[in-house]
This record gives sequence, structure tokens and C-alpha cells, in this order.
Amino acid sequence: MGKISPVSAKYIIHTNIQIEGVVERPDVIGAIFGQTEGLLGAELELRELQRSGRIGRIEVNVDTKGGKAEGMIIIPSSLDKAETAIVGAALETIQRIGPCNAKVRVEKIEDVRISKRGYVIERAKELLKNLTENVLPDSQEITEEVAASVRMMEIIEYGRDRLPAGPAVEESEEIILVEGRADVLNLLKHGIKNVIGMNGTNIPPSIKEIGEKKVMTLFVDGDRGGDLIIKEISEITDVDYIARAPDGKEVEEITKKEIHKALRGRVAIEQEKLDSTKPERAERTENRERSEERRSYQNNQNGYQRRTDRFPAERTNERQERPNFFDRKKPVQKKQIMTAEESVKFKLMLEDLVGTRGAYIIDQNLNILGKVPVTELASTIKSLNTGVYAVLMDGKISAELVKYAEKSNITHIIGMETEVKAGTSKVNILIQSEIQ
Repeated sequence: MGKISPVSAKYIIHTNIQIEGVVERPDVIGAIFGQTEGLLGAELELRELQRSGRIGRIEVNVDTKGGKAEGMIIIPSSLDKAETAIVGAALETIQRIGPCNAKVRVEKIEDVRISKRGYVIERAKELLKNLTENVLPDSQEITEEVAASVRMMEIIEYGRDRLPAGPAVEESEEIILVEGRADVLNLLKHGIKNVIGMNGTNIPPSIKEIGEKKVMTLFVDGDRGGDLIIKEISEITDVDYIARAPDGKEVEEITKKEIHKALRGRVAIEQEKLDSTKPERAERTENRERSEERRSYQNNQNGYQRRTDRFPAERTNERQERPNFFDRKKPVQKKQIMTAEESVKFKLMLEDLVGTRGAYIIDQNLNILGKVPVTELASTIKSLNTGVYAVLMDGKISAELVKYAEKSNITHIIGMETEVKAGTSKVNILIQSEIQ
């Protein structure tokens, strides 16, 4: 009996079968040949077509569940498309398989050549991309790449806390304090060598000591998280100046021009504290948060608007019923059902977090207070204490994190997976797949 190799098949017939009983694979094969015999004439007899190699090996996959069987029939064909369609239609005349009633339905006829064309196009794109990327760069690009690599190799470890720093930290009269190693690398890349990182939001002893000896400029991200870091560090160590990245950007991602502009625009810590109490400063912070949210969801805004517009009445009522976590006198609900608006918004936020190993800290108005690495989330929640409504994270929800969340009166924690069972805490614990 002839067989068609995958290379010579032009079409593949995909057929679904549902059987009112339990049958085996040979029963299905027998029904296919037996009930189509003589139906299409001698030229399209399945046995003859298979013997001559124009119909390939018939694959049957059957699963039995609850006393009923269902599965797929896959038939490769080298006939033309009209003849292949006739063979597929003939399969739908099968009404019984073995002793059981059956329903056979052709789901699709796949053109193998279209799949091959798709592969050719994608592979051609990949080859062209590799060719473009491997073109020899010009002299200026080579010089800049080598210089940047040398500067990034100059990173050292400072003090007993082994903090990431530039080579000029020891001898410089002034230093620039940033949050993490990635921020240090970005400043080194652009020629700033008197920089040191905290390795998180917990202030190590080395930072307190160096702040007493040198003029310190705290360089923070241009988001709500930056405001929180300024408040925490200024209470612990001696900071002289504050510099900020542009609104919505992090120090690790800004350009050389943006770095120098931010450092030239630094302000004294006394002026920063004075500005933070002014109404216009609060308004600028609110505007910055709104801008961050618009940037995060500009690709999804139309769909999000359509979904949330269906619940205007519920949204107003639910916002009134939500507890105010800034008022310590009001009791916290043990369990709160997530609203339709929250489900939609949290789902979009989680999609932004996938692959970043980061976490969003959300207030009761569903605004993003800040973004922190998952490894620093527990300490951040512990330091904030109140004012957090929900936490969304690209990671596993731990028992330690839930403990701090309970102390801070957080309502929702949503992660990719959890080691804490839902219902064992007053915090509403969910994973991404549970968000509707």
C-alpha cells in the first residue's frame, strides 16, 4: 500500500468525530473504508487512492470519557483541491462506527503549501535581520562601543556592604546616589564615575557613613517611587541635593543629555522639602501619575474604555463603598470582591508586568504609586505601612509578603502564582489566571 510522504502531500483533511459509545481505532478505520465504499465511484475509491499513493496514511486519535468517545481523523492528500474536498465531504456520510451512532464533521482542509510559504517568509525575515545586524559598523560606532564597554567595566564594590559604585567615589568631594546597579551602569556608560548605588530601598550603613563625609546628590526615578525614596533617605542619612529623571522615566534608561540636564537642575534638600508641601507640587505629582498611566495603557485604551463604560453606575457605588485606608479609625473589611473596573485595570497592569520581575504598588484610586523589583517588595510594603490598596507582581506570592500586607491593610495581592491558599488571610489573594 502506497504512502504519501509529508513532502509530497498538498492538502490535509482535519475531521472531528463524536461517538455515542466506546470504540477502538480499528473500528473507526473500518467505518471510513466500509461506509464510503462505492460512494464516489472507482476513481475516488479510498482503498485505490491509498494504494496508488494519492491518499496517505489515515491517522485516528480517539479519547474516551464518560462512556463516550471523541477524537480526530487526519488524512493527507495529493489530489487536487476539488477531489480532496469531495473525499472530505464523503467522510461526513459516516453515521455509525462499530455498534455506536457517530457524528463526523470536517473542521478544515489545510493547504500545506500555505504553511510552507509562511515559514519561508518568517525565515527570510530572520535571515535579513541577521544580515542587517551583522553589517560592519562605521568608525564612530566602533569607538563609542569600545569606550562604553571600558567605562562599564570600571564598576567596583564599595564598603563592607559591597555596593556597586564608580571608580571615582573614594576621591571625589561629591557623590551621586542612585537606587540600583543598573542605574550605576547607565551613569558609568555616559562618563559619570562618582556614582554609588543603594542596591534597593533599604539604606545600608555604608551610605549613612559616606553621606556624613561627602556632598551627596540623590538621583531618583521620575515617578511616585522616587518621591517615596526621597522621603525615606532624607530621614536616615545626610542628603544635600535632589535630582530627578524626566517624568515617567527611570535613571537606568535615560540618555546622556537627560542625565546632564537632570543633574544641572538639582535642588537643595531644603528646597525639595519646601516644594513638597506646596499645592502646585501635589498637582504636578498627580499629573505625572496620570501621564504614566496614559503611557502604560495607550495601546489598550480603546478596548478598556469600551469595557468600563458598561458599568458606570456600579463603578460610582463601588468607589463609595471602598474603605479609606488613610483613615485608621475605619475598620478594614475582611474580604472585598473585586469590582469590574478593578478587574479590567488590574489585568492590563499585569500584562505590562509580565517578564519584568517587577511589582506595581496601587492606591485606592487605582493609581500606580510606584514600581519596585519583586525582591524588594516586602521591605517596601513594610516601610510604607499604610496607603496601599493593592499590589500586582510578576512573581510568586509568599507568606512573608502576605504577612506585611495584612499589617499594612492591603486589600488585594495579585501575582503569577502563590504559595498561600486563598481564604486563609484577610487579604484577597489572586493569581493572573483568576482575573476575569
